[in-house]
Amino acid sequence: MVRSRSVVVTGVARPGQLGETVAAAFLRDGANVSVVARHGTSAEERARALRAHGGSVYAFACDLADPVAAATLAQRVIAAAGHVDVLVNLAGGFAFSGPVADSDSAVYARQYEINVSPAYVATRAFLPALRATSGAIVYVASASALPGARVRDVSAYAMAKTAVVALMRAVAQEERSYGVRANAIAPGAIRTSSNEASMPAGTRYVEREAVAEVIRFLASPAAAAITGQVVELSP
Repeated sequence: MVRSRSVVVTGVARPGQLGETVAAAFLRDGANVSVVARHGTSAEERARALRAHGGSVYAFACDLADPVAAATLAQRVIAAAGHVDVLVNLAGGFAFSGPVADSDSAVYARQYEINVSPAYVATRAFLPALRATSGAIVYVASASALPGARVRDVSAYAMAKTAVVALMRAVAQEERSYGVRANAIAPGAIRTSSNEASMPAGTRYVEREAVAEVIRFLASPAAAAITGQVVELSP
């Protein structure tokens, strides 16, 4: 019997966001999906909604700023799903930081806290399981982290997402001998409920479904020869 792929998606807390769309795409592929949110109520609510797509959905609460909690999370996921083939690091967030000359250092620290630390901590926790399956990791960077990007007023976010790209490249190089692949997507503004509420009128969006399809591809056997790459997604 062919075993189902096991996919872990972090940052699946609210409806109308990217995490739920990505998880649904993997479920339609026949994978089992473990959704991770900071709070258990949020994770279970999203899991209940996702089960309408069929397949197995496991809900987990974890503070991904805590390495000990993340290590326990990895053990719990393996106990529930049996193995891990894919880690999708979606946990993160955006904030305008304004001009550097007038900026608040707390905004910069917060952007690293919510974008870089969860990606690093989750990667570290799940690497042993991913080595066992020659698995794949997909990170979410940003178009603002690409060379020549417009970063005015968003330097804190751009710096954090640039660090995520550096993490991805390190993992791709270091884990290649174990068969683990790592790639990142770099979208412009994604059409999510929170972005539509906070972004200026006239913002052009990348649709969540389009982003999910690229993530799904990068995590698939069809992308077996792709590692260490950043894929830009434009509106």
